[in-house]
Amino acid sequence: MDGSSDLKPITFDRPETYRFHQGEKILPFTDAEYQARLQRLRAVMQERDIDACVLTSMHNIAYYCGFLYCAFGRPYALVVTSTDTVTLSAGIDAAQPWRRGYGDNITYTDWQRDNFWRAIVSVTGPNKVIGFESDHLTVAQLSLFDAFLRPAKKVDITAVTMTQRMQKSAAEISLIRAGAATADIGGYAIRDAIQQGAREIDVAMAGRDAMELEIARRFPDAEYRDTWVWFQSGINTDGAHNPVTSRTLNTGDILSLNAFPMISGYYTALERTLFVETVDAASLEVWNANVAAHEYGMSLLRPGVSCSEVTHAVNGLLAEKNLLQYRTFGYGHSFGVLSHYYGREAGLELREDIDTVLEPGMVISMEPMLTIPEGQPGAGGYREHDILIITKDGAENITGFPYGPEHNIIG
Repeated sequence: MDGSSDLKPITFDRPETYRFHQGEKILPFTDAEYQARLQRLRAVMQERDIDACVLTSMHNIAYYCGFLYCAFGRPYALVVTSTDTVTLSAGIDAAQPWRRGYGDNITYTDWQRDNFWRAIVSVTGPNKVIGFESDHLTVAQLSLFDAFLRPAKKVDITAVTMTQRMQKSAAEISLIRAGAATADIGGYAIRDAIQQGAREIDVAMAGRDAMELEIARRFPDAEYRDTWVWFQSGINTDGAHNPVTSRTLNTGDILSLNAFPMISGYYTALERTLFVETVDAASLEVWNANVAAHEYGMSLLRPGVSCSEVTHAVNGLLAEKNLLQYRTFGYGHSFGVLSHYYGREAGLELREDIDTVLEPGMVISMEPMLTIPEGQPGAGGYREHDILIITKDGAENITGFPYGPEHNIIG
C-alpha cells in the first residue's frame, strides 16, 4: 500500500437550507398572542427604521414565536421583518422548530460552515438596517453577522425587547398563576419528604416529580423540560443557587426549599426556610427578622413605586435590626420567559441601582435573603420568596405555601 487513503469525498448537490414542515403546530399561546407581541416589536422597528430584527437569545425567540431551542453548540435565530417571522434552526431538530414556533421555519445544513448566516441573509437581504441583541451575540458571532449581512446599520434592541417582556399579557399572567400553583404542589411534596436521615437529593426528586406530573396534568400538549428543585441543608443553604448534594438531614438543620416549575419557557418559583424538628434561639431570631423584611417588602409593592425605593426601604428595616450586612443580593426580580441558563429582565429587579417604576401587569418576586457565616450563632441562609402581580390598586400575591416558624419546623 502506498499509504494514501481510500476514503474519497462523496459529491452530490448539498443544499445550504431547506424547509422541513410536518405535523401540526402546537404553541404555548394563541396566534393572536404572538401577533400582538410581534406588532409591538414591528412598531419599534418602524419608529427606528429597522428593516429586520435578528433575535438570537432563547428568551426572545421563545417570547416572539414560542420555540425554545436547545443549542448544544449550534446557533439559532428568529428573523422578524415587516411581513415575515422566520425561525432558523439546525437540521438535528427536524420539523420540531416549525411545529413549536409561530410563523415560518428554515433549516440550515452543516454541509459547510456558516450556513446559519447564509440562511439569515436569505431572509433579511444584505445591506439592511438590522436590529440585534448586543447582550447575546459573542464576539465571534458578531464578526460573522457583519461579514454575511453587511448591515448598513446595526441597532441594539436589547433594552426595548426586555421592556416589552416586562409587561405581561392576560395570557402570560394566567400561565404564571398556573406555575405558582404548581410550585406550591412541589413545596408540599418536599415538605412531606423531609425527615432526619433523608438526603437532599431524595427530597429534591420528590418535589420535582410532583411538579412535572402537575404540569403534565394542566398542560397536556406542552413540552416537559427544565423543571427542577434546589433543596439545601445546613452549610449548603449559604447560597441561593447552591446545587443539590447527597448530604443527609439532621435534627436542628436549617433547610432551604426551592421549587422551580418550568412551563413553555416560563419560570416560577417557591422558596422557603425550614428547620428539621427544632430551631435554636439565635436562628429563630434571624428567621423572624427575615420574615419581617419579607412581609414589609411585599407591603411596598404597588404601582408608582420604584424598584430602588422598595430596596432602600427594606434596607432600612434590616439595618435597624443590625442584619443588613448579611444581605446577599437584591430583594426580587421579574418573572416571565427566563430560566437559570437564559433570560433575565434586568430592568425589573429590586436593587439600589434600578429606578424602574412598578406598573400594573408587571410580575415580581419579593425574596429577601440573609446569610449568617458558619461559626456564628444562627449560621445558615434564610430566604422567603413570593410572586406578586402588580395591579392598578396594589399587588396580588399568587404564592400559597406558608412561610415562617409557625409552619415550617418539620418533624
